[in-house]
Amino acid sequence: MYSTECLIFEHDNIVRMLNVIRHACCGILEGAEINDADFRNMIDFVRNYADKHHHGKEEKILFPEMVSKLGPVAETLITHGMLVEHDLGRSHILGLETALNEYKENKTTEHKLDILTEAMAYAHLLQIHIEKENSVVFTFAERQLGEDVFSEIDKRCKDFEKAAEEAGTQKHYLDMLSRLEAKYTV
Repeated sequence: MYSTECLIFEHDNIVRMLNVIRHACCGILEGAEINDADFRNMIDFVRNYADKHHHGKEEKILFPEMVSKLGPVAETLITHGMLVEHDLGRSHILGLETALNEYKENKTTEHKLDILTEAMAYAHLLQIHIEKENSVVFTFAERQLGEDVFSEIDKRCKDFEKAAEEAGTQKHYLDMLSRLEAKYTV
């Protein structure tokens, strides 16, 4: 199925960014300074590639079809599972941004700890979340939704991808990811 293959490909890229985040945090623990610009690029990637672009397809296309066609099990899995975790991830990224802003104003150990805490909480949450989506949510959707439903999901995902490609979204964020991976030797 095109749509789930696309989402899994994006998960692979998001995991690459989670590794960058981990390496940047480990560097800080080993004495490196906090690179504000790099962390803000990580936030930009998360908000615009992982959330707006990737979660956009899940939340606007795949998940609504699952909830409307697969009943209470999908309702629980999506509404009380995946969407809650998406919101929790957004909360950690907002916390990271707040901690960076506070650290910029007052370089205390406490603010540095907040940066590490929020960054690693996000990375940990998303790693587990991605594993659940890849192994449970997507396989459930592929087994239970009919071919006609998936055909429409695939078409809508292709249209979403095409519009994003025309805007340069994928290229911009994957280039950013490659630069950060090279810098943090991931």
